[in-house]
Amino acid sequence: MTPRIGFFRPPSRRTRSTTHSLRSKLTLINVVLLALGITIATAVTLFGLRHYLLEAIDTQLTMSRDGLQRTELTINQIESLSSLATIVEKISPREPGGAGALPTPDSVFVAVDERGRAIDFAGVAPSRRQLDLARAVTDPASLSQETGVRELKMHGDPYRVVGARLSDGSTVLISTSTKAVQESLLRALKFDAAFGGLLLVLLALITLMSANRTLRPLGDMVETATAIAEGDLTRRVPGRHDPVTEIEQLRLALNAMLQQVESAYVTRERSTAQLRRFVADASHELRTPLSAIRGYLQLYEKGMLGEPAERSRAVSRMSCEADRMARLVEELLTLARLDQRPVLRLRPVDLSRLVRDAADDLRAQQPDRPLDVSAAGAMLVQADESGLRQVLGNLLTNIRTHTPADAPVRLELRRSEGGEVRLCVSDEGPGMSDEDAARIFDRFFRAGGGVAGSGLGMSIVQAVVRSHGGDVSVRTSPGTGLSVTVTLPS
Repeated sequence: MTPRIGFFRPPSRRTRSTTHSLRSKLTLINVVLLALGITIATAVTLFGLRHYLLEAIDTQLTMSRDGLQRTELTINQIESLSSLATIVEKISPREPGGAGALPTPDSVFVAVDERGRAIDFAGVAPSRRQLDLARAVTDPASLSQETGVRELKMHGDPYRVVGARLSDGSTVLISTSTKAVQESLLRALKFDAAFGGLLLVLLALITLMSANRTLRPLGDMVETATAIAEGDLTRRVPGRHDPVTEIEQLRLALNAMLQQVESAYVTRERSTAQLRRFVADASHELRTPLSAIRGYLQLYEKGMLGEPAERSRAVSRMSCEADRMARLVEELLTLARLDQRPVLRLRPVDLSRLVRDAADDLRAQQPDRPLDVSAAGAMLVQADESGLRQVLGNLLTNIRTHTPADAPVRLELRRSEGGEVRLCVSDEGPGMSDEDAARIFDRFFRAGGGVAGSGLGMSIVQAVVRSHGGDVSVRTSPGTGLSVTVTLPS
């Protein structure tokens, strides 16, 4: 039967959406981290590319300036040369596999006077770009003395410029536009942004799918918790084919906890049912002698016991019922003390002597009953002597009450290979059915619905043996008798 409970409340909507928010958080974190990584990588790449390209332009400008200064030409000598190509070839020789300094269309070459104004070169008036370059450089003399490269703006476009001082004191300005560099960097930035965006979208999709697969056990846990909250204590969190180690450990721990909760709940329900049955049985057992005593007292009060013999018989019956009730109360108190697991006063006890004493008591009560005792030699155990005597007395009382007077009885005491002491009390009486044998240790249970005894003897036997750390078992079937085995630690 499936246990049902009603003191839990189903998880709220917020609890059910926990896994969804966790998936979103994991996806957002991964996307943010990748975006940060792409941004840093792009910034480092573009910065390095810009530095490399500007370094190449600066190198070309520096080589051109150094070439002019090494030739020690004057402005007049330069003008007398046949063509600009010849000048370029002389002042800036090509490196093997390299490019010349000035043949690029983005380069500007202009000669300036001492006031920084552009002058004619080779009989050609300065162009507009040369004039703009001369006006942009306010101090050509200081620029020619610098070893580095200066950056300036012309019509919104960036340029790198150097100055060379000739041997006659003239100054030549050489500049190269870096607009192409900026355009290249911008194209690279657009490409990185597009590729990075695609990566972010792919990562978001992959993270969502991976999170759905990884966190699916958490959804199973929520469903299981909801089912348990609704009363189904048998539900467990199912396993997965490819579990994550941490989640699998959580699943196993949660299932173990749920198993403990179910066991505790079932045990509590069973204990509650046993307590109700125990109270009902105890009430019934106590009510019978009390009803008998009350009935005789009412007869006495009404004068219906006029004869002395009737009064003596009534007093005798009331005494018997009072003794029965006293024994029942004493057995109940014994079981209550044993349920509280009292500290036993253990000492070495010769169990063989107790078995022989119990056998002598049975012979005295039933001289005609066949009795076989197998308990040779001393058999010492650490036990409470009064408790063991009560165990033997209850077992033999059970035989004396429920078996014919001529049914043979055997008492066997032996030590097992593991050092445990085993006491077997068996008879050849009518035996018991399997259903009755399963309830033989229940309180107030009487086999076959009989009325003999209180039904607490075997319960006391089991409680005493367990308080000693031992165990008791029965073996029986209809027509073959009953065998009770008590096992005690050495």
